Order: sequence, then structure tokens, then C-alpha cells
Amino acid sequence: MFFGLGSQHPFTNYWTSQGGLPEVVGVLPSKDQADILVAKYFDAVDPVYPMIHKRNFHIEYERFWSLSLQDKQIAEPSLLALHFIIYALATQFIQTPSNQERTQIAEFYVSAAQQALRLSSYLSRTSVRAIQAMVLVCYFLMNDNHASDAWGFGGVLTRQAYAMGLNRDPDIVCPRCSLSERQQKRKVWQAVLFQDTFLTVLLKLPPTTTFSDVRVELLTDDLDENVGAGLTSNGGHEPVINPMSIDNIAPMSDPHPPYELADRQYIRSMWHLANLVQRTLCTPRSLNRPLTSSPEDKINLIKTYSEVHDSFPSTLKASDYGMVSGLASSNPRVLRQSMFFRSNYWHCVMIIQADVNDAEGVSCNVQGALEAARMALASFFDFWEFLRVDAGVWWVFQHRAFEEAVGHPDAMCVEQ
Repeated sequence: MFFGLGSQHPFTNYWTSQGGLPEVVGVLPSKDQADILVAKYFDAVDPVYPMIHKRNFHIEYERFWSLSLQDKQIAEPSLLALHFIIYALATQFIQTPSNQERTQIAEFYVSAAQQALRLSSYLSRTSVRAIQAMVLVCYFLMNDNHASDAWGFGGVLTRQAYAMGLNRDPDIVCPRCSLSERQQKRKVWQAVLFQDTFLTVLLKLPPTTTFSDVRVELLTDDLDENVGAGLTSNGGHEPVINPMSIDNIAPMSDPHPPYELADRQYIRSMWHLANLVQRTLCTPRSLNRPLTSSPEDKINLIKTYSEVHDSFPSTLKASDYGMVSGLASSNPRVLRQSMFFRSNYWHCVMIIQADVNDAEGVSCNVQGALEAARMALASFFDFWEFLRVDAGVWWVFQHRAFEEAVGHPDAMCVEQ
């Protein structure tokens, strides 16, 4: 059954049957171009989906680019997959004279990422790095108008995350791992859960990340030990680094970026929201059931959402024009996070306010639904004003705004 955009296979095949990884390595961009794309990724994408440890990624990235061509050709395929999907996503945010040219370049990079995943046998073996790459492939597909393909690919992603045990509490299943490794696993599981939940909201299909005992509160503000000390971004161990390397001669005084604690607040906030949305909105909608069973139940559900909203950091909730403008000037990373929180939160509140259960006397709250839609749309207009390129790329943001602006009787409560 065809249920969305994207009637063609999303990954163009440029690859021969015998080319292997050397064929993928052969289409790498220049190092200078790769540096530009990586910087753009951490500027535009990482704030919203902060699941890659930046310093560890850069250690591996520079190590890879320092290799000879022969050594690059025998590198871990999942590493190439992660690099190429970062190039692909970043390209979507690069302004070029031709939109068609930008799209073609980005689609070429994502094809290389998918080929590298295939060469890694990602359907039968996986790693945190491969999961990270797959999460980003899904977002690329959404932005490339392949939402239904993203849904299908996301199903494979969730199964592989389950197979790897990312849905299990790391303190239980891998207690001997370092704090850094355990926190990294929590961040990646949150990214999988977040993506599945809010794509489910838009496509009105069943959620799949429904079995987990990973607790939000265990992603604490205690900064990790052993970060960067030979650890890869997927929690594995590399061979000992040359003792004369710059990392050993002049190690960074702080292995964490200055925004690490703010990122953790954002991750926990969106994690709490995703858990609530999955339970109260995604599951009943996927079965065509009303969201509430009585007028009092609806009031209590809205109250629960309000309490969750009140518990989040003030910067995430900032909707006053002056505060938003200030964030745009002083902290665009937090601004991006605030835009996504506001859009997701108010969109879900709009759906709840619009819900009807005639059999139990639950009617549409017209004023509440329209006010929630207004708040959600305000986040899109702020996004468009202060980060226009980003607003023009993120499909999920645009799709939510379309539903909020145009709507239908179920969503916008058009009174008869």
C-alpha cells in the first residue's frame, strides 16, 4: 500500500557488484569540503538531535582522513556510512545557486552512506555508530520528501536498536561499561525513540519503540569519565593512540563542549515529552481510538501536558519575541532546540484539544485547539524569521505547520 510521498526507491544505485568499500571511498569529497560539511552538521543538525559525541567523532574523523588510501579502503564500513550521511544532511543546509544541484549532491552522498551500511552487513550486525547513521538516514529521507520510505527504514532501525539492547537500561545489561559509554547508549536510544514517536504523530501509524526500561533521569548532569581516552563514538576501543600525538601532549582541559549540560536538559525534556506522547496520543490514534474517555479525563490529560511543560527549562519554552530574538543572537543552538520543542509540544496539545469522543460526551475544545495551533505556528514563523534556511529544510517542521495552518475537521475543530 502506498501511503506517502516518494514513489521511487530513495537510494539511487551508483555501485557495481564488485566495487566494495574502495568504490565508496573513491567518491569521498575533498578534506576541505568534508570539513565544511561536518561543521555545518554540528551547527544545524546536532543541536536538534545531539546523539554524537563531538570530540570523539572528530578524533575518529581526523584519524580516518590521516590514513593512506589503502588503509581508508579497509576502514570500518559503518564509519564511512556515518561520515557520508553527515555530508548528505549537511549538504541540505548549504546554500547553492541551484536547488537541483544541491539535491543531487545530497542524494549521491546518502546513496554512498547506504552502500557503506550494506557493506557493513547492517541487517545482521550492528553498532552504535551504525544506529547513529541509520537515524540520520531517516531524517534525510524525510527532508528529501521520502517520508514513507523513512517510516520503512525506521522499522529496520528500531529492530536493530532492540537487537543491540539499546532499549535496555545500560546499568543492568552492561554495568562494566564506563559512564561515558552508558550515557552514550542512553542518548542514542533517546534519538531512536524521539524519531519514532514524532514521525508516528505525523503519519498516524503505530509506534514501534514501545519496549524499554531505560530511565530518563539516569542521563544525569554528571560528566563522563574516560571521554576521548581511546573510546570511539560507538563505545568501542581503538588501538592505543600514539603517545606523541597532540591529544596526549596537550590534552583538552575539558573534553565536553560548553553546551553539554544544556544539551542534556534538552534531551531529557524531549525524552519525557516523547514518553508522554507515545502513551497518550500515538498508541490510541494508531488503533483509531479516542484519546480520552470523559470530559474530566480530557481536562486531566491537558493538565498533565501543562505540568510537563512547566517542568522544562525556560529557554526551551521561550516564545516572547524579545527572548527569541536574544537567543538568535546569543545562542542559536538553544534557539534550534527551543523551536523543535515548541513545535512538537503545541502540535500534540492541538491534537488532544481537537479530539472528540461523542459516545462519552467528549467534545472538541475549539478555543483550546486553535490556541495550541497558534502557538505551534508561532514557532514555525520564529524559525522562518531567524533560521530561514533551517526552516526550509526540516520536513517534520513544515508538515506540522501545514497541519496546524490548514487542518481538517478532526484537527482544527471546525464547528458545524
